[in-house]
Amino acid sequence: MAKKRPQTKASKPPHTDRGRAAGADEPVPVVGAREPCPCGSGRRYKACHGRAASHAVTELVQRPFEGLAGECDWVALRELVPAATVELTLKDGLPDGVPSVTLATVLPMAWPALRRDDGSVLLGLQNDTSSGDLSRDLADTLNRALTSQPGNPVAGERVSGDGPRLQDLLDPDAAFAPVVHSGFEFWIPDSAENATPEVSASLERANAAAIPTVRLTGVDSAYWCETPDKNHLRWVMPHAEEKLLDALARLHASGATSLGEGTRLVGSFRAHGLMVPVWDLPTGMGAEECEKPAAEFAERLSEALASDAPLSPEERRARGGLTNRQVTLS
Repeated sequence: MAKKRPQTKASKPPHTDRGRAAGADEPVPVVGAREPCPCGSGRRYKACHGRAASHAVTELVQRPFEGLAGECDWVALRELVPAATVELTLKDGLPDGVPSVTLATVLPMAWPALRRDDGSVLLGLQNDTSSGDLSRDLADTLNRALTSQPGNPVAGERVSGDGPRLQDLLDPDAAFAPVVHSGFEFWIPDSAENATPEVSASLERANAAAIPTVRLTGVDSAYWCETPDKNHLRWVMPHAEEKLLDALARLHASGATSLGEGTRLVGSFRAHGLMVPVWDLPTGMGAEECEKPAAEFAERLSEALASDAPLSPEERRARGGLTNRQVTLS
């Protein structure tokens, strides 16, 4: 069940704090908690500007993508899918000089965002963030990318608690259509020969770590992936957790959670307020072979979700087993 994100270990732009030292014109960089504060006070960072930064962290938002088109796919791309892109549509249209805005799972050297030479923007999704609201952090990075100089990556920064969120910037009626890639060549629009040595090295590491992944077409937000020992289906579902657990327990107790011979519902992830049931699949079962049984399971699940009958003893035991096999990702 374990997820695997591509590793991009090369250095990334410094993460900076918007708090400023007294009398200084430059932001105070973020450093280790026990290191001397860069403002020159002589105190450790955690006792100086790091104190304000820690207080600035906002309360955790459990469902940061709620209200966005494709919430389940946002969660999948954040936590499960190595290489994918999505064209984003802004509420107010594209600014002058910005031909497109594209969400990407990962960018070279874990950059939060990149303004390409042609002015287009790539926004990285799988990055560490400074606050408890992932949507606000990403919106801040996007806004800064839209006004940055072409040809430059965008650094991460501490985010204020009153800034816009993705829900304020993106068109809620626009389609959210992920394109899953076999590798990260989309980083380099023309040719890998034009990449810097650092980007080329990051590309090589990311491609080596990427798990082959395919998004199913017959059901929403279900992703097949291939690992050396077995294949898996990871399916992000929008239903309330307690209701979904009841429905899965009803199906599991009646032997109706299988997707075919050799398949098994093994548990689930919790990620950004949603549940992600996970199936083990035989090595020879590819994404195409999952389409029909997944669609049939979706029909069975819909019927189970509609039931309000109390769980039977067998169903309660099944529910307990499913609960014990949950792993929280975020």
